[in-house]
Amino acid sequence: MRGFFRNLGCLIIILLAVALWYWYARVPSSGSTGTTIGTATSVSSGWQPLTAADADRGRAAVQSLGRQSGPVFANLSAAEAASYIFTVVAKQLPPSAQNAQAAIIGDRLYVRSDVELKDFGGSKALGPIGMLLGDRDSVRFGGTINMLKPGLGEFLVQEVKLGRVDVPNALIPRILTQMKRGKDIPGISQNGLPMVMPSYISDVRISSGKITLYKSVR
Repeated sequence: MRGFFRNLGCLIIILLAVALWYWYARVPSSGSTGTTIGTATSVSSGWQPLTAADADRGRAAVQSLGRQSGPVFANLSAAEAASYIFTVVAKQLPPSAQNAQAAIIGDRLYVRSDVELKDFGGSKALGPIGMLLGDRDSVRFGGTINMLKPGLGEFLVQEVKLGRVDVPNALIPRILTQMKRGKDIPGISQNGLPMVMPSYISDVRISSGKITLYKSVR
């Protein structure tokens, strides 16, 4: 009889352990519910390819603000804004860039593509980071769009990732220098890529998976 109760007790303990495991497996912990705004996993818009069609839509939206009877603001998707900015306005994508995509994550616009390392000065310019990369690897930029004065804005780069390596902030200006084309424009930040914009654009804001451009109201 004692053996029976001992075996019964062991069975109950096993059942309790299984039930406890099942409960933990099904109930998510409070620290892992959902995504966090502002991190690379909290994609509001999803990654979208940069295309000529998106650039045309972005340009049409911007031009609509220039009409006297036009709207006072225009909303652009990540692909429309990035395609317009990087293929029409700024043309600052590395020459070897392929498979370029854009996404809005939190309050930042992100652009990623596959590039050749030589576009950033090669492994010597990148120091130890260059040793961790192949001849061709992925690059991802994240930042905000600031209007500096009528007709001039900048894409202020606040994050850069080469391959799987997060680039230190101190190295970002060196990388951007390799990307910039033409003469330096006064007023552009070290971490900024210049954007020549229509003079009637007064502000650009990134929020809720879209980019909103506002025109000056006089």
